[in-house]
Amino acid sequence: MQRLHAYWRMPYILAPKNPEDKGNPFVRIHQEAKDQANYILYRGRLNYIVMNRYPYNAGHLLVLPYREVPTLDQLTEEERHELMDLIVKAQQILQSALSPDGFNTGFNFGQAGGAGIPVHLHCHVVPRWNGDTNFMPVIGNTRVIPESMDAMWERLNEVVESL
Repeated sequence: MQRLHAYWRMPYILAPKNPEDKGNPFVRIHQEAKDQANYILYRGRLNYIVMNRYPYNAGHLLVLPYREVPTLDQLTEEERHELMDLIVKAQQILQSALSPDGFNTGFNFGQAGGAGIPVHLHCHVVPRWNGDTNFMPVIGNTRVIPESMDAMWERLNEVVESL
């Protein structure tokens, strides 16, 4: 069995929590009218698409409900259907803007399952390119993200407006 180690995530996991960050950040950001500042790309009726502030790769998106629920079975049927539609939309946005060779798409449930915010389910949509993993994260303990979050938001938002 092979193992994938993500040592670079440990500083995020162990970082002291900011006392200013009260509650669930996913609830806070969707309630604010600052979509660009919060990197929200698209708002559906029941779910939204946001850029991950701690991306595994350039363009890493999250799709999640407005409502705070930890598991899929706690969503309404309407929420589940729109969530899946927005996962498809997230892939379309990334395909159009970045032309990846593939995607990793999935959920982490519970703290033991790897969820950073286990009380609020979210689907990761990560664009992948052939050869995108190199020595930097493996030996250099460094992720190379080739574009700033703000520039990436602008690039992806142009596509959102055209879909």
